[in-house]
Amino acid sequence: MSKFTDEDDALLGELGVEVELEQHASRSPKEERIIAGFEDIQRFVDEHGRAPLHGEDQDIFERLYAVRLDRLRELPDCRALLEPLDRQGILSSVAATPAAVKDLDDDALLAELGVDGIGNDDVTNLRFVRSGTEKRAAEEIANREKCEDFERFAPLFDAVQDDLDTGARVTRPFVKDAGFLKADITQGQFFVLGGQVAYVADVGEPIKAPNGETDARLRVVYSNGTESNLLLRSLQRALYKDEGGRRITEPNAGPLFADTRDEDDLASGTIYVLRSKSDEPYVSQHRDLLHKIGVTGGDVQQRIANARLDATFLLADVEVVATYRLFNINRTKLENIIHRVFRHARLDLSIADRFGNPVVPREWFLVPLFVIDEAVERIKDGSIAEVRYDPQTAKLVVD
Repeated sequence: MSKFTDEDDALLGELGVEVELEQHASRSPKEERIIAGFEDIQRFVDEHGRAPLHGEDQDIFERLYAVRLDRLRELPDCRALLEPLDRQGILSSVAATPAAVKDLDDDALLAELGVDGIGNDDVTNLRFVRSGTEKRAAEEIANREKCEDFERFAPLFDAVQDDLDTGARVTRPFVKDAGFLKADITQGQFFVLGGQVAYVADVGEPIKAPNGETDARLRVVYSNGTESNLLLRSLQRALYKDEGGRRITEPNAGPLFADTRDEDDLASGTIYVLRSKSDEPYVSQHRDLLHKIGVTGGDVQQRIANARLDATFLLADVEVVATYRLFNINRTKLENIIHRVFRHARLDLSIADRFGNPVVPREWFLVPLFVIDEAVERIKDGSIAEVRYDPQTAKLVVD
């Protein structure tokens, strides 16, 4: 291997590879510095699952890592030294460096990255860099290691994913004004952090933080098979700052729809689908297609007992063609969702009530029963918000 020149040494210094390590017997101090800088990049790849990227939208440290990686790839001596250590294939996966970056000399490049040089070789003064407290919190989050007993937790992550897929659980933004207490992190809770599901496996004894607040050491296990031993306040800060940070709710007490319910389920009502027995010509002509879709918290038969006296039932008796039992659901919101999906098929008909006043029924739709069944299935799996009914094709289509 050829030796590094003083010019290479200065360049590496500008790139921030200044970590002092115990020297390996067969390596020079310069080689140790190069390896240390490359290990920083490797840790980034372990954490994010990708190489660091250029671009103004990226964190300043990621941008510095991206520049450093480009230079390490370009220098033959560096590649020869690092390739035996490149367990992730970082050096062989070459990304195009933006032209705007290539055209800058080193000083201009570092200035663009927000690095103020003091003299020609000091780049330790960074503008707009996170505070020491924020850095320590970020490092604590990033300092994950392999979870040796992950087989204990894997079924939990599988179950949570199944709950999310079926709608038994949902995710909520982790924000301060959403009604959650700052300290509302307890053992057994699930969160989404950095694109991974995080499980709070253990909460240690309360400790007093320097600012007087109560804190605790957590054991957090992640869905990728890693874990970290971090402070509760650090997890809170990370969730607040992560735009994708989410709290995963507890599962609903029971199913959304079922013929039977568990003892602890809270019954919310029933979706009912009715067909009119009216002799009105238009209704008679479209009887098999015209359905009233409603939601009630009471008994359906009691609800329709006086249908022939109620203009909302077209002043005629009705027959019940389908019902779907609800548990733990907001009936009003669900009814609004159903009516939104079928709004283009709403019956446009005015009918006089018993007192001669015109009434326009709002819950009658020209929709086949099989489409209503499909809509119910989409309510179950949570995809109802993505569709609407198309009267031309008589199908639910993505909205």
